[in-house]
Amino acid sequence: MNTTALPLSKLKVLDMSRVLAGPLCTMMLGDLGADVVKVERPGLGDDTRHWGPPFDARGESAYFLCTNRNKRSLAADLDDSADCALIRALIEQADVVVENFLPGALDRRGLDAPSMLASNQRLIWCTIRGYPRDPERPGYDFAVQAESGWMSVTGDPDGDPLRTAVALVDVLTGKDAAISILAALIGARERPHAERHLSVSLGASAVAALVNVAQNVLVTGRDAERWGNSHANLVPYQVFQTADRPLVIAVGNDTQWRALCTAMDEPSRLDSAAWATNAGRVTERSDCVATVQAQLLGHGADVWRARLDAVGVPVGRIRTVLEALHETASSPLTGVPSSVGGMVRRPPPLLGEHTDEIRAGGWQRITTR
Repeated sequence: MNTTALPLSKLKVLDMSRVLAGPLCTMMLGDLGADVVKVERPGLGDDTRHWGPPFDARGESAYFLCTNRNKRSLAADLDDSADCALIRALIEQADVVVENFLPGALDRRGLDAPSMLASNQRLIWCTIRGYPRDPERPGYDFAVQAESGWMSVTGDPDGDPLRTAVALVDVLTGKDAAISILAALIGARERPHAERHLSVSLGASAVAALVNVAQNVLVTGRDAERWGNSHANLVPYQVFQTADRPLVIAVGNDTQWRALCTAMDEPSRLDSAAWATNAGRVTERSDCVATVQAQLLGHGADVWRARLDAVGVPVGRIRTVLEALHETASSPLTGVPSSVGGMVRRPPPLLGEHTDEIRAGGWQRITTR
């Protein structure tokens, strides 16, 4: 299989991470052509190999499959001197190392970042932590969602705080790590003495992802509220009921509001001078939303989607995951298609599947199974 057209086809990545953020980062690099070797504990492997059901027919967990395609699996015991020497040799030839060990774990085995960076002048080392100010604490997505403020603003205003259904902190951190690595690779060409030990954390990525919610708090000095499916700054921007199923309408500016009005059966009911601007609609949120909602009950979601699409109003039917995946080239083995324009070259590996070939040939690229 020809992979030379992929932008990272000459990159060698040693994945010493587990669970989600690190493996997602290295999978993205693998999608773009990198040769990724995943180091796993003999007999156990990545924690997520055991996170199920569901498991596929081979006994592989769906959770592991979602972030580990385009990798080779090396089973190695870091407490074994021969295996540790093998890992050191791979690091000395690698372009990138990604790891999420707790502080000191690699140092005790002579695999600390400073010495490895000194022995390999082109190496980029990316450490993923849970919390930027408390690196000793193990970081898990759910706990970080709680501590970063996410859960305080997620859920029904009168209900309990909620986490996002997707482990989104892990996903964002993995993407942040990939961006940092690519930036460091480019920067190393321009500045030979640039920083090569990168550090990203779930906590920092989560707080940065508060974006407009955080800025609202910074500007007003008041804490953020939970708005459920509504928006703190925009109206109408929420879930509405139609005659048959829910629909999201996301009016982002006054031009879209005017277009929404023209699509209604009775546009005159929305013809209020106070509602002509978003600020006015936010001030009179309840009345404005109730008036829009009353009209939407007149037709089903497909009718409203067609009408609103025709006039350029952002709209979406609330679909199930199966419905959303139906129109993609997703696979039970290799997951959803690459979001960065990459290629699926090999399915997620079985535990230790490539141990023998890596012990025998090191980084020698093998492009077929």
